[in-house]
Amino acid sequence: MQAHNATGDYRDSIKASIRLVLWTLAWAATLALAKFGPGVLWDSRQPVASGAAVAANLVVGIGWIVAFTRFLRGIDELQRKIVQDALAITLGVGFVGGFSYVVADAAGLVAFDVDIAVFSALLGVAYMIAFVVGKIRYR
Repeated sequence: MQAHNATGDYRDSIKASIRLVLWTLAWAATLALAKFGPGVLWDSRQPVASGAAVAANLVVGIGWIVAFTRFLRGIDELQRKIVQDALAITLGVGFVGGFSYVVADAAGLVAFDVDIAVFSALLGVAYMIAFVVGKIRYR
C-alpha cells in the first residue's frame, strides 16, 4: 500500500489546474480565431483558412476535454463532488431552459431570438452559482 503525500497531491492538483487554465485559454483563443478571423484576419471568402480555424478549435477543444477529465481526477473527493454537482445542475438548466425556449418559440410565445452566446452565458452563470452554493454547503 502506498502512503499518500499531501504535498505531492496538492502539487498535482495545482498542475492539473494550471493545465486546465492553459487549455481553456487556448480553446477560447481558437474559438475567437474561428469566429473573428474571417473578415478580420483573412477574407471571408477563403474557406480553407476558415476551415483550418474551425478544425484547430475542434482539436484544441478535445484537448480541453482531456485536460478537464485529468483535472477532475486530480482534485480531492469533496472538490470533485462540488464540481460534479455544479455540472449536473448546469446540464439540467441547459436541457430544461433550452427545450423550454424551443417549445415556447414554436408556440409563438417568444418575440425575440436568443443568440447562442446568451445561452452559453446562462450556463456559465448557472455553473458559477451552483459551484459557490456547493462550496458554502460543504464548508
